Amino acid sequence: MFEEYKDKVISTIREGMPDVEFEFSEFRGELTVAFDKAKLVEVAKFLRDDDFLRFNYMVDVTAVDWATRTDRFEVVYNVFSMKLKFRLRFKVAVDESDLQVETVSGVWKAADWYERETYDMYGIKFANHPDLRRFYMPEEFEHYPLRKDFPVMGIPGSLTMPKK
Repeated sequence: MFEEYKDKVISTIREGMPDVEFEFSEFRGELTVAFDKAKLVEVAKFLRDDDFLRFNYMVDVTAVDWATRTDRFEVVYNVFSMKLKFRLRFKVAVDESDLQVETVSGVWKAADWYERETYDMYGIKFANHPDLRRFYMPEEFEHYPLRKDFPVMGIPGSLTMPKK
């Protein structure tokens, strides 16, 4: 289905949102689109609501820590169109000085827990999230375990260990 719909998906996104600067890339039969985080909710609603696209299933939200880039983090969203049987990855860059993006949980309810997990592991805040709190780690934990600067062996004494 990828080759059948790829060009039409790209042209629909470009034509439907002409004021947004998109960067498309393809790798191993999957399409990725990157754009400015300020347009995140607007683009998400378009992807969900467009009559042709109908990306109605939120598969995952995660992040990548590039450590040395200017925009150190990327928040990565994977969505699926059941109508087209087509997977799309879209991402927005997030600079370490402003670790925040708008939530898409109002667009796809399933994003709620994925965004909480991303916050817990990377420290990226999702503005207007209905219940943004730690997912795995205790609320008082001050670190983010999936960041590149987190020590492989952990931080001694940062968590109280269960008694034997």
